[in-house]
Amino acid sequence: MVRFARDYGWRAYAIPVLTVITVWVLFDVFSADQPANGASGEASTSLSTPTSTLRAGPDPAQAEPQSVPLTELPPGGSYTETGAGTFRQVGAALPRVGEGQEQTLTYVIEIEDGVNTAAYGGDDAFVAAVDATLSDPKGWTADPAFAFEHVSGDEDPDLRIQLTSLSTTHELCGNDIEMETSCFYSDGGRVMINESRWIRGAAPFKGDLGSYRQYLINHEVGHGLGYAAHDACTAPGELAPIMMQQTLSLNNSELFRIDPDEVYPDDDATCEFNPWPYPRGF
Repeated sequence: MVRFARDYGWRAYAIPVLTVITVWVLFDVFSADQPANGASGEASTSLSTPTSTLRAGPDPAQAEPQSVPLTELPPGGSYTETGAGTFRQVGAALPRVGEGQEQTLTYVIEIEDGVNTAAYGGDDAFVAAVDATLSDPKGWTADPAFAFEHVSGDEDPDLRIQLTSLSTTHELCGNDIEMETSCFYSDGGRVMINESRWIRGAAPFKGDLGSYRQYLINHEVGHGLGYAAHDACTAPGELAPIMMQQTLSLNNSELFRIDPDEVYPDDDATCEFNPWPYPRGF
């Protein structure tokens, strides 16, 4: 061994070390290929094909289309039949949104006493929906003529955006056509959002409750801005104008039959629902 070390120098010591390392590496490689503790030899990853026997997920095309008569609300949660007729203010003041070259409308948000909002997110959820809708770039402020400012209750606002019970809505908006609607009540600038519609939505929106709520706010605030008249569907398959009565129908002929004195021609044109005044920009 001494002679071997003398003849080969440092390499005599390196050879045993390299041999040990080589054996260790080979052992590690081969052991990694073996299943551990009786586990399957097939690696499990997040991309593995599930072996579940559950059937395919639900396909709405296989269900019968939901037919809701024009005079009825879609099925859904319960709503307040009768409120107190008084209102609590909710939310806080926010900076102005929009240019307001022609008018800046101040507003407060109120909920009728007796209306319990817990089932759909509480008072703050209603406030957030109103504030977000009025500040959205697809909304009324896309027109540089308009601006909105959420103010505190000790100021005299231009608009009072109110979530109202069924009876209060009927009392102030009327119920001549016996269909649940919301309205703009000019005395006091009251934008009255019918809670039954806030909860149930409207059949023309095909279950898209978020879009319908945006439509409700934008349509009734549109009346508050001075757009008193309604608008008809201008072309089949086009987005409906925000001032069309989309709660009731997207078809001109159906709306004509509800009220022949309205603006709708009996031409059977049907639009697509649209919650925004300027969905494609101003």
